Amino acid sequence: MAEDTGRIDYAEVMRRLPHRYPFLLVDRAEDFVPATSITGIKNVTHNEPFFPGHFPIDPVMPGVLIVEAMAQTGALLMSKSLDVAVADKVIMFMSIDGVRFRKPARPGDQLRMAVQVIKARGDAYKFRGETFIDGKLAAEAEFMAMAVTVEAPVS
Repeated sequence: MAEDTGRIDYAEVMRRLPHRYPFLLVDRAEDFVPATSITGIKNVTHNEPFFPGHFPIDPVMPGVLIVEAMAQTGALLMSKSLDVAVADKVIMFMSIDGVRFRKPARPGDQLRMAVQVIKARGDAYKFRGETFIDGKLAAEAEFMAMAVTVEAPVS
């Protein structure tokens, strides 16, 4: 979609992130401001592959996957800001600090991951992420990522 709208649709998410089902955790994004901020959207459905084991009687999305969804949102911001081609570079998670979980994510919830750039230096970014469910803070973290060159697979 057009950059001036600040929206990134599912097709563009698929072009910009190397993740695929069941590990792609961003459905779309909005409020994109280059090298500054983005809001990722993840619709949590009852048929997510982790729910049968986490937990069958009271399904809860694993907290580490909420953090991963924030990281993928940050990677989407980086990819679009740096105009990184997935075939040439991949955004790698480098560190995470200050993770706090406030509210569980369950089937039917929509995660809204507000990610802001704290610092950017070349191909490395530091972010502050907050995930909201129904307007309430569900998780928060600071994390870093870097764009690294894709190595050709060994044949």
